Amino acid sequence: MKISKNIFHIIWRAWFYGWVFFTIFFAFPILIVLISREKYYTKFFKVAIAWAKTILFVMGFYKEVKYEQKIVKGKSYMYSANHTSMIDIMLMLAVMKNPAVFVGKVELTKIPLFGFVFKRTSIVVDRGNTKSRKEVYDQAQRKLNMGLSICIFPEGLVPDDESVVLSDFKNGAFRLAIEHQISIIPMTFYDCKERFSYTFFSGSPGKLRVKVHPFIKTEGLILKDKNSIKKQTFDIIYNELSTDLKLQQIST
Repeated sequence: MKISKNIFHIIWRAWFYGWVFFTIFFAFPILIVLISREKYYTKFFKVAIAWAKTILFVMGFYKEVKYEQKIVKGKSYMYSANHTSMIDIMLMLAVMKNPAVFVGKVELTKIPLFGFVFKRTSIVVDRGNTKSRKEVYDQAQRKLNMGLSICIFPEGLVPDDESVVLSDFKNGAFRLAIEHQISIIPMTFYDCKERFSYTFFSGSPGKLRVKVHPFIKTEGLILKDKNSIKKQTFDIIYNELSTDLKLQQIST
């Protein structure tokens, strides 16, 4: 039984990496055009959404989203969700209503093909470089001036220990939200760790539940308030994940 499960996971993971690589490879001529100018970004974003939904579909995933507050079309937001899996980016793209730019670590740019596109369409930060961290704010301002939203996974990195419910949040997302006076949209991704974690011989097709929580407003706030809204965002997502985990333990 264990051998058959391992064979399934090998084939299933290879299926994932194959689809990610070859979809980008075959769309590359179009992508080159769309990432050549900032004014084409909204068109690129539509292609990215189609790509994300395709990957989720062929992997046997389907999303179930509960919106506790309506996302207004054309308005800029700060999207913030927990980060546990490679499919978090795909799920975020499939859920967001407005074109948004991801803020991501420089290590992602080293992934073949994906990294090339990511570097030219996202705000890349080298956390070990002070200058790079400062440049993030200038780039974010330019994107917001274009009418785009910003997406950050505030944990920064996926925890190595999968028993961790939610890692401490970095300050960047909340400082950006206050400086640019945009509302934060806390989002809980319940199932990505179970469905497709970084443990190779694990996971399965199935439902990916998402809750879009009531927005946290930043109008009138100043930088000294960043720890308060960081804690508020953390508590919302942590409490949701903890409650869901307890309910699963009771049901089993």
